[in-house]
Amino acid sequence: MDRSQGARTVRRGPAARDGGTAVVVVMPDRGVGPLVALVRRLALAVGALAAAALIVYLQRDGYVDNNTDGPIGLIDAFYYATVSLSTTGYGDIAPVTDTARLWTILAITPLRVLFLIVLVGTTVELLTERSRQAFRIRRWRSRVRDHVVVVGFGTKGKAAVDTLLGDDARPERIVVVDTDRGRLDAASAMGLVTVRGDATQSSVLRTAGLPHAASLIVATNRDDTAVLVTLTARELAPRIVITAAVRETENVHLLRQSGADSVVVSAETAGRLLGVATTSPNVVAVVEDLLTPDAGMSLSERDVEPSEVGGSPRHLRDIVLGVVRGDEVHQIDSPDVDALERGDRLLFVKRVSTAKAPKP
Repeated sequence: MDRSQGARTVRRGPAARDGGTAVVVVMPDRGVGPLVALVRRLALAVGALAAAALIVYLQRDGYVDNNTDGPIGLIDAFYYATVSLSTTGYGDIAPVTDTARLWTILAITPLRVLFLIVLVGTTVELLTERSRQAFRIRRWRSRVRDHVVVVGFGTKGKAAVDTLLGDDARPERIVVVDTDRGRLDAASAMGLVTVRGDATQSSVLRTAGLPHAASLIVATNRDDTAVLVTLTARELAPRIVITAAVRETENVHLLRQSGADSVVVSAETAGRLLGVATTSPNVVAVVEDLLTPDAGMSLSERDVEPSEVGGSPRHLRDIVLGVVRGDEVHQIDSPDVDALERGDRLLFVKRVSTAKAPKP
């Protein structure tokens, strides 16, 4: 989100409630680009024109030019094909023999229809693109449930999305909300649904389907904006899981009070890693590996299997770091979780089969 957003949305007026601010939703387009599609259709139209001209030229003895007494040449054949396929039909060149007329019926007429379909289809598609997008958006909003909404697609937001995709999340179930067109274009290129608008406004979050979402990631560049987004989101969706990032530690309690379930202090976390890297760079390499879900090792969470109930988490095959019992996370050496119970969840190190690519 840009810096103007936080200052602009401190005052919640009627425009924010009634959707006065323009909100743009873009569904990812999995087809070819507009330039490629236009070139393909142009090539198809030229091919139909060339095929019709070749047919006329090969049957030139069956055609007569009312303006001249000479034979039909190649230019004349292209001229006839052009006026015929475009349905102009001046009548100066016309088939006179039965063979030429038969070829007109069997070949020229279908090519004429194809030529018109290409031209008219391109025009109609350009005119109906907005209607098609609106239909796709309505269909998506009626079907999407339990998706993830990401507010802010800067460095933090993109890294969060990459992690979700690395955990096998489907791109169409991730919605990115931002005000920057360039960031939204980058998100759309990844196959994500994008919403352009101010996420501190409830109308924008409703457009992103927040009331039906499973979780919300707040990755704005300003802490005050993160607080406003979290407050608005918690009001719209009381049960949604909200994870927010802040720059300053002193703002963590504000995010907690606003309704965030998890708060990540980005600047402080990066500072800790920088400090550790000065004395133990290998530790930082392992931490980076754990935070990369598509190679080496990664952190994950799973339910306790029936065969593991009653056993100690320290004796499992997986490297268990913690146990979630109820709403509380216990350390691995806590006596409260020395014996696993049904319903517990394990926080463990997952081994990813894909080999980690060497650094350049």
